[in-house]
Amino acid sequence: MTDFPLSNPPVHEIPAPQSAVESAALPKPVAEAVVRAPRLTALDAWRGATVLLMLLVNNIALGEYTPTQLQHAHFGGITLTDMVFPWFLFCAGAALPYSQAAMGRAGVTGWALYRRLLTRAALLYLMGAFVTSVTQHTLTLGLGVLQLIALATLCGALVAGWRSRWQLLFAAALLLGYGFFLALTPHAGGTGVVSETINPVQAVNDALLSDWGLRGLLSVIPTTALVIFGSLAARPLQQKDPRAPLKLLGLGLALSIFGYGWAATGQLPFSKTLWTPPYILYSAGLGTLGILGCWFIADSGRLAWGNRLLAPLTIPGRNALAGYVLPILIKVWILLDWQVTWTGKSQSIAASLLSLAKGAFGPIGGGWTYTLGYILAVWLGLRWMARRDMIWKL
Repeated sequence: MTDFPLSNPPVHEIPAPQSAVESAALPKPVAEAVVRAPRLTALDAWRGATVLLMLLVNNIALGEYTPTQLQHAHFGGITLTDMVFPWFLFCAGAALPYSQAAMGRAGVTGWALYRRLLTRAALLYLMGAFVTSVTQHTLTLGLGVLQLIALATLCGALVAGWRSRWQLLFAAALLLGYGFFLALTPHAGGTGVVSETINPVQAVNDALLSDWGLRGLLSVIPTTALVIFGSLAARPLQQKDPRAPLKLLGLGLALSIFGYGWAATGQLPFSKTLWTPPYILYSAGLGTLGILGCWFIADSGRLAWGNRLLAPLTIPGRNALAGYVLPILIKVWILLDWQVTWTGKSQSIAASLLSLAKGAFGPIGGGWTYTLGYILAVWLGLRWMARRDMIWKL
């Protein structure tokens, strides 16, 4: 569950928490090692762009005028909105090589490393349970989207120290196994994927997982592969490989072309709900190309003004967890709960602001004014936090 738009249903996107490159939940020597390590502006900028896109699609207030790309696609299709969640997972994976290097410099290895990873995943899972409980107004400990990120990132981190070829083979095995499961498993509607609501995943959820509050647990398999692809994309940059741009270009093109081509065969469709392998590959490929583009602008040294150009994106990118959780809490507890009479009748603050904007600028202009004003308010809040070094980390 995520933020609540006024005119459209929630789209269930969340940001991947900062991991590797930040000093989250690390003892002081490790945190200092992370701070001293140079940051990858490309990762912060790409993650920040994804945070802003999340805020846009989750709070679009245009109703029937909402552009197609700012809505989830029908089953089998894909839009920009469908890229938000996978790009956050991808960024979580891209942070892993930096985390591994930082903890290696600090001497955190063996069981101490595994304990650190498990502790962080548990904290993130509990944070997800808290956010889900707040939005549903009831205690919920089951698997939500933030909890899914915790589990997928944990699984990806456990293999982050493997050689790249073995990580790639492991990710491919996860997707192939999951793809065979989706294509060949019999269920009430037939054999293999039939629709978004009748398919092998739903059958397993209904038969085995729902009673345990773990509906959606199978999604950990393909999303772990997505985290691994993010790690593979960032590793050449972290190692300052002179061939890094070519490697990222090749990886990004290969993943996106293969994913799109797989979906085009009709064997498995694009589906965010089912996290189908073509959807994983295509989003990972575009994420790789996105980070490559940001790296060329800000980190390659070819453009003297590159860092300044992407600086606004790094504000939400360095505080992504706050950029996700705090707007939800403020919206649920204040904007949607407090009643005011600004429009002559008792309404929530959010509904009143939207009514005033539409009254002044019309249904389209007012909708954009409300939506972009909301995003600007969140960005200014995160900038205020950044200037005071208030970075929320787990």
